[in-house]
This record gives sequence, structure tokens and C-alpha cells, in this order.
Amino acid sequence: MSRTARRIDWNGYHHVIMRGVGKQILFEETEDYRFFLNRVRKFTKETGVAVCTYCLMENHVHMLLHDSGGNTTAFMQRLGVSYARYFNEKYDRVGHLFQDRFKSEIVDSESYFCTVVRYILRNPEKAGICPAQAYRWSSFAENKMNEFVELDLIREIFSSRNAFDEYVTTDNTDDCMEFEGKPRDQRALQLIRNEFNVKSGTEIQRYDRESRDEAIRKMLTCGISVRTIERLTGIGRGIVQRIR
Repeated sequence: MSRTARRIDWNGYHHVIMRGVGKQILFEETEDYRFFLNRVRKFTKETGVAVCTYCLMENHVHMLLHDSGGNTTAFMQRLGVSYARYFNEKYDRVGHLFQDRFKSEIVDSESYFCTVVRYILRNPEKAGICPAQAYRWSSFAENKMNEFVELDLIREIFSSRNAFDEYVTTDNTDDCMEFEGKPRDQRALQLIRNEFNVKSGTEIQRYDRESRDEAIRKMLTCGISVRTIERLTGIGRGIVQRIR
């Protein structure tokens, strides 16, 4: 990365996170990721908000936005409402999909901009999914495929694509804004995936009633709490408690 000081107007750069309510899974299949990115494209055009970096994880989304016009809230609200409507209709679901208001922090320097970019792009690696460069649903390998991604500043900061790749893939101790995590949830989700051969706990919703109830019994026997089962599968607490 170049050491040359630059005169950059840092007004309007923000790192934002939106997360599924109760860690609800947001993306069940490829079509869902694509629909979300199409909505991002639509609302960047409508609001003038640009996306510098993004990463879509199973139950949350990171984006580094550039918004000099003060339209971040409008952009995030439109995105959240539109995607929640799509998701709820597709999966026969009701209620809020996203947890509260999106979370945001100001990015006000070149060093922190680079830190946030790397932090976002390495989310899949941190989650044990795959190396950052191999993850499909981030802007790591971005090109003209998604014209809503604003790459000008990244290209100005880094001398070459190789320099950028080397920076992102270098081991680090980056620490950025994050929703509070629950380590026990991660262990429980891994147990569910291994036990039932599923990618997401919400797949159990599609089981027939007898198979679903048996799966819940197994989860309870393994020591997963009622609240955690509800959070990871989307199955109502009343159903889980009845089986218990």
C-alpha cells in the first residue's frame, strides 16, 4: 500500500451492518443473494449512495458505503423493507426480518478505510467458510459485474491489484464494529449442520411435522436451549417448548 498522503474528503464514508432478527438466516439459496444485490443496485441509483465494499454472510451483511448526500438511512430502509418483503413472501414468513436499525460507524481516515475493507472481505475466512478470495458473495473479486461498487478510492490507495490482494489476505488483528456474537450459537449451529446434514438451521422448517419434531428432540437432547433452537431454526418457541 502506498504511503503517500492524500487529500481525501472523508465526509460520508460509513461501515454499516444489518443482521437478521435473532440471528435469523437471511439467505437460503443463490437466488436470495442475487435478489439482495439487485436491490442494492436499484437503491444506489435512487439515493446516490455508493458501495465501496460488501460481504453477504448467511445471517448478516457488511457494507462500506460512501454517501456525501446524507441518504444512508433512506438507502438502508429501502433495502431492508424491499428484501424483507421478498424473503417473507418466498418463505411464507411473517414479521420483522432484520434486527432493529442497521448499525453504523464513521470511517474518517485512509488507514481505517483500508482496515474496514479488509475486515469486511475476510468475514468468510473468520467464520471458517473459505478463504476471502474464494467467497462468492463479496466484492473481493469485483469487476464490472456490479456497477454499483465504487472502486475509485481503492484503486487510488493501492498501487496494483496484486497489492490490494496481498493486503487483504495478510493475517492481521483488525478490530472493527460488529454485532455482539454468541459463541455458543456458533457451536450449536455447527452441531445442527453435522447432525442433520443441512447448511442452515432453517432448513428444518421444511421437514414434515414428525421429522421436524424428532429433530427438535435431538437438539434438546444435545443440550441446545429452547431459545437457541428458535433463533437458529426460525421455529417458534411454543412449538419447541411443546416438544420439550
